[in-house]
Amino acid sequence: MRARLNGAPAKATSGLMNMQDTSDADTADDPERALLHRYVQGDAAAARLLTVQLTPRIFGHAFRILGNAAEAEDVTQDALMRLWKIAPDWRDGEAKVTTWLYRVTANLCTDRLRKRGRGVPLEDIAEPADPAESAEARLQRTAREDALQAALDTLPERQRQAVVLRHIDGLANPEIATILDVGVEAVESLTARGKRALAKLLGARRDALGYDDDKT
Repeated sequence: MRARLNGAPAKATSGLMNMQDTSDADTADDPERALLHRYVQGDAAAARLLTVQLTPRIFGHAFRILGNAAEAEDVTQDALMRLWKIAPDWRDGEAKVTTWLYRVTANLCTDRLRKRGRGVPLEDIAEPADPAESAEARLQRTAREDALQAALDTLPERQRQAVVLRHIDGLANPEIATILDVGVEAVESLTARGKRALAKLLGARRDALGYDDDKT
């Protein structure tokens, strides 16, 4: 990931402060909101911490949707810049910070997909190798990750977003519904259809990907 994603924003300035002091319960429910509030008050450390916490999550989501590391970096940078811009006027109680950020990210990914069409090249994200992992196991893990990404790329846009948000990002259906601006039942339908399609695609390659070997 390019270094520019690690940079914290400049101090926020605004004539209006819509953010109010939050209670302990609110902070526990939405810890990112407390950090955003501190950033608005000029706390540079809070901005850096918020960047460190949010960047991997947003980048990971964007990469799974776009299948392209460089574009995912650009989307992550754009989404975070929008968060810093809106921070001084943030209104408590409307949405969690992460929900708002995922929604912005999803929209940015949708815009890019529609501009370039469905076909996307696969790019690997360099990750530190597990010292306990054998070369054979590492190759198998990479093959499985590539197979999952290739299968995700075949799903319709909304199914892909729903499946990634639910089963990779681990969000609950009501939050996904807010992010995608659909009802909870629609989210359930999208994820169910997406899972069936992925199971069919990946099931045909079960032996080649070594999943049967895991049972022995």
